[in-house]
Parts: sequence; C-alpha cells; structure tokens
Amino acid sequence: MRYEIRIDGLMSETLTKAFPELDHVRMSGQTVLFGRVIDEAHLYGLLTRFQSLGLRVVEMRQLPE
Repeated sequence: MRYEIRIDGLMSETLTKAFPELDHVRMSGQTVLFGRVIDEAHLYGLLTRFQSLGLRVVEMRQLPE
C-alpha cells in the first residue's frame, strides 16, 4: 500500500529523518510525506510517531499502486 500523509506546517530535516521510510516534499505551508506502508500496524505506528512529535496530520489517503 502507498500512502500520502499531509502534515500541517513545514517539518524540519531533523523531523523528516524520524520517518526514513517516507519521502517528503514541502509545499503551501504543509509537508507531504509519501511512500509504502507495509500493513495496518505500520500505519498506526506512523500515526503514533506523528502524535508523539507534536505533528498534526491534516489529511491521509491511500494512493493507487
């Protein structure tokens, strides 16, 4: 499964390194992370990392393969 996850604000390089499995771009006051998510446990793990780092997910969607 591939996902796109939009984060409110521009994440620093240090913060993006907390998600080595995802690529990222910064645009329009948001950081867009995208990449392969292995399974549901991996997805929930990502969400937990976002929350623990104080990041606000504004949109998340599964991308076509």
